[in-house]
Amino acid sequence: MIKTVHTAPYQDQKPGTSGLRKKVPVFAQENYAENFIQSIFDSLEGFEGKTLVIGGDGRYYNREVIQKAIKMAAAAGFGKVMVGKGGILSTPAASNIIRKYHAFGGIILSASHNPGGPTEDFGIKYNIGNGGPAPEKITDAIFTRSKVIDTYKIADVADVDLDALGSFKVAGMQVEVIDPVADYADLMEQLFDFPAIRALIASGVHVAMDSMGAVTGPYAKEIFEERLGAPEGSVRNFTPLPDFGGHHPDPNLVHAKDLYDDVMSKDGPHFGAASDGDGDRNMIVGKGMFVTPSDSLAIIAANATVAPGYAKGIAGIARSMPTSAAADRVAEKLGIGMYETPTGWKFFGNLMDAGKVTVCGEESFGTGSDHVREKDGLWAILFWLNIMAARNEGVAEIVRKHWAEYGRNYYSRHDYEEVNTEAANNLMAALREKLATLPGKTFGSLKVSAADDFAYHDPIDGSVSKNQGIRILFEGGSRIVLRLSGTGTSGATIRVYVERYEPDPAKHGIDTQEALADLIAIADEISELKKRTGRDKPSVIT
Repeated sequence: MIKTVHTAPYQDQKPGTSGLRKKVPVFAQENYAENFIQSIFDSLEGFEGKTLVIGGDGRYYNREVIQKAIKMAAAAGFGKVMVGKGGILSTPAASNIIRKYHAFGGIILSASHNPGGPTEDFGIKYNIGNGGPAPEKITDAIFTRSKVIDTYKIADVADVDLDALGSFKVAGMQVEVIDPVADYADLMEQLFDFPAIRALIASGVHVAMDSMGAVTGPYAKEIFEERLGAPEGSVRNFTPLPDFGGHHPDPNLVHAKDLYDDVMSKDGPHFGAASDGDGDRNMIVGKGMFVTPSDSLAIIAANATVAPGYAKGIAGIARSMPTSAAADRVAEKLGIGMYETPTGWKFFGNLMDAGKVTVCGEESFGTGSDHVREKDGLWAILFWLNIMAARNEGVAEIVRKHWAEYGRNYYSRHDYEEVNTEAANNLMAALREKLATLPGKTFGSLKVSAADDFAYHDPIDGSVSKNQGIRILFEGGSRIVLRLSGTGTSGATIRVYVERYEPDPAKHGIDTQEALADLIAIADEISELKKRTGRDKPSVIT
């Protein structure tokens, strides 16, 4: 019944900020997925007889690896596996299931916002008992184990029927195929004022939600059309597809341009939103206004008490270091804690578990709170609708009033994707060597006040995370940040972030790229990015 398979280790199974991500043909190599899953189990202790949650975003190869994971969990000694029907569980829904049912942990099969298909991306990540991504000490242990693994164990049984709700036995282990949507939708109904949102939609506010052929489709259909009464068709691209319909499931102004253009048209929706491959990211647009993720975090925090689940106020705010400082000004006014962390949702987990923060956000279209331990796209979208209902205002009016009160952080991210890895590493190394010489130098009208390679000292567990991104800070609050992304699967992605703070409402109507033009030029001058990469423009601007 339990089979021991001899295997040879792979040397490239180092998890990034969100687990192990590679192209499907890499994962399809002999024993590749099995080696990594066994390395996860070998790096954990005390799970015998406990519950493991398994699910994914429905991308290509999802079902095959779920079958492997179920059989290997049985062989490893887990007592129960909870798996979403059809192999579907959005990342925030999986986090909720782990927390609600007190599971030992979970395996989430996703490559987030990356494309799917036979030659595209796939990913496996492990989430711990709090529902959040495994901390570095666990991912480091998994990588160490993967380099020497020589056997794995798997139950030699038939595949589980993932399309039938109910309980089954696999080699003595219980497998429960669950409705992937119900628990999550119930949680949203507890957190937000659904009657107020329902009334907003009934009043004629046209809502458009684009699930981008990805995992949030079933969740959005249930929440927006069934529970909130939005007309049928309000949720677009709602069927999760293995290749996301050939689309890039990243909710930004490039890949969700059709939605943006529709909302900005004369007769288009009043409110538009999109989510990504695994449901943890979001994009918010309203008539005449695209909301940056940094502003979205700040506005949610400033208006949090309108939602029933946050009526007592929030304990604090956390943001990733590259995210704009807009939320800092909200925290200062509210008199609550503000925490700056490295990129990667796992860094927020300790702060939330310790009760230090309630809402968190990253500039890469990720926002969430302590209701789960992942960022949550639909949660952010519902929060915006709750704010609109409570204030009886549209998106643009809410944003402009926020800027008038707190000032505007002009902010943009320029992504250079699939850059030659050696060139990218050399660029960062050369920039690190320059850091000590930059303070005091003047570039145009801007003077460098400080420059460093960001290191995070976790206030809860005392751990230190170094080399998290290069910061060049200027007098007056402007800054440039450069870092390599850990979410790609091909080459390297260089992210360049530029930010300028403008307190004067009379200067809040400038085009963002125009307002940041001098900083963008300075970033290239200091980093020599175009020269070193051969790129004359970014792949994506957000």
